[in-house]
Amino acid sequence: MTINDIKNLLEARLLTGEKMLDHEVHTACGSDMMSDVLAFVKDQAVLLTGLMNPQVIRTAEMMDIICIVFVRGKTPDDAVVSLAEEMNIAILSTDLRMFEACGRLYTNGLGGHTK
Repeated sequence: MTINDIKNLLEARLLTGEKMLDHEVHTACGSDMMSDVLAFVKDQAVLLTGLMNPQVIRTAEMMDIICIVFVRGKTPDDAVVSLAEEMNIAILSTDLRMFEACGRLYTNGLGGHTK
């Protein structure tokens, strides 16, 4: 599944990462707790979260997460978007709640981590 596919499935707005829309995403993680994200097995993943601070971007960069989707209509401030641009991480925002956003991705073939 590509980042563009995710954007379309979640009816999301692209905030940064136009050049990354064709990148493949292999797994997904939905969490507002960065400690849970750090325990997540990464591999070209997308993170769905409602947490909007620079730590989300820094955690994503450490875990090789290439796309972050902010749920519940949340839009991060310019500093967070700029940091994501620097780290080459695509940022999307959807009005969907995390449960529905994760469900849409899962029912369209994107799974969680594999061991």
